[in-house]
Amino acid sequence: MVLDPGQRFRVDLTKNQDVGTIIHWHGQIPPNAQDGVPDMPMPLLAPGETRSYDFEAQPGTHWMHSHVPIQEMQLLAAPLIVRSAEDVAADRQEVVMFLHDFSFKSPEEVLAEIAGGHGGGRHGGHGGHGDVQPMQGMPMDGAGAMPGMDHSAMGHGAMGGMPMGSMMGMGDMAMDLNDYDWDAYLANDRTLADPEVVRVERGGRIRLRVINAAAATGFWIDTGSATARLVAVDGHPVRPLAGNRFGLAMGQRLDLEIDLPSEGGAWPILALREGAPERTGLILATPGAEVRRLDVLAEAEAPAFDTELAQEARLIASDALPDRQVDRSHMLILGGSMQPYVWTINGAVWGRHQPIIARSGERVVLSFHNMSMMGHPMHLHGHVFQVVGINGRRFAGALRDTVYVPPMSMVDVALDAGEAARWMLHCHHMPHLATGMMTEFAVTASVWSGRGGPDRAPRRPDPNPMLYCSCSSDV
Repeated sequence: MVLDPGQRFRVDLTKNQDVGTIIHWHGQIPPNAQDGVPDMPMPLLAPGETRSYDFEAQPGTHWMHSHVPIQEMQLLAAPLIVRSAEDVAADRQEVVMFLHDFSFKSPEEVLAEIAGGHGGGRHGGHGGHGDVQPMQGMPMDGAGAMPGMDHSAMGHGAMGGMPMGSMMGMGDMAMDLNDYDWDAYLANDRTLADPEVVRVERGGRIRLRVINAAAATGFWIDTGSATARLVAVDGHPVRPLAGNRFGLAMGQRLDLEIDLPSEGGAWPILALREGAPERTGLILATPGAEVRRLDVLAEAEAPAFDTELAQEARLIASDALPDRQVDRSHMLILGGSMQPYVWTINGAVWGRHQPIIARSGERVVLSFHNMSMMGHPMHLHGHVFQVVGINGRRFAGALRDTVYVPPMSMVDVALDAGEAARWMLHCHHMPHLATGMMTEFAVTASVWSGRGGPDRAPRRPDPNPMLYCSCSSDV
């Protein structure tokens, strides 16, 4: 779906499948009732039901997907691009690369193999069996609690009770990557055996919008001989960063500007699976150019994604959050293990969690401290945050909605709490989410501050918005 500048997100969503579902508009900030999370507050759409959505769209590269983990693993997702006035005025061609990992097995089988230590992957063969069942419609009531398992001591993941300070700087010494070997890695639903070939002009400028919609795979985007500039992450502009290889974790997006040479040719844009030789991608080609076939396996494995947060540390927001006093801070310990396969926030799975609280309008800092040996892309619904610290070093980083936290690392983000409601906060690695790695950011209404006026509160949507368009989507 592509929206033009000023166009409202106005959609009638019809459920035609025989199972319930719900769609989350990842990167958008709708009213909480339209956010698309099971039972928070709206239930799954029943077969045959139609639900209407209407809110002000946030510009940038975003996407939409089912918020039932096993359905997202079945590729129930699509790009959601909201163009800005600058996009319309620019003399450039827009290209979208939508990335997936894919298995011919059912999501239930995939999760059972991962939980049982038989998912393949690299950097660890994890035997044994956990008592983990996939959670169909998370979040629900208390289904996230794993029967017969004591999660109270799991906040330190596989490292037991080792003190935090002694764990920093361990890098990827014992890092677990790719806990499942998927059957295929897709770019716009195609493999490199039959990639999409995008026709481009000689000397043209490309705006490449890359969306990592994979369930459990981080990628490096390699532009090869076509030098690129990273100009936006998660839909938000950053100070341009030149290069030809940029990484993104699950749920993240990046926008690249590429200036093509004046001569004709073909330029593969590849997505390299982190820590592995598999790759996918598309090809930019001028008319008549020779397009050579590329192998789905590279000659060497790609490195792990941003283990030292070197890429994140170089990103500077073009329009940072305004400076103001921090009203509230929270530490979130990310934990879990491969055996049993359970992932936690502050030592608890969903259903046994303690909400992360704030008041509407407060400036809040969330500190994600990963004490496990897998990386976690942490996504917060209904808000935009700014990365303001990496491993204790303060800086004014990128605006995001999904931040990657490598093993034994800490990332601080700042945000202004929005609508008073329950907002999901979770890992966007779907098997981690499905086995409990989710909590809620519970925002309550602002109160009179006693300092001469009410606390700051976000602007509410116009209750009688002008209708710009109407469109329909069938699921």
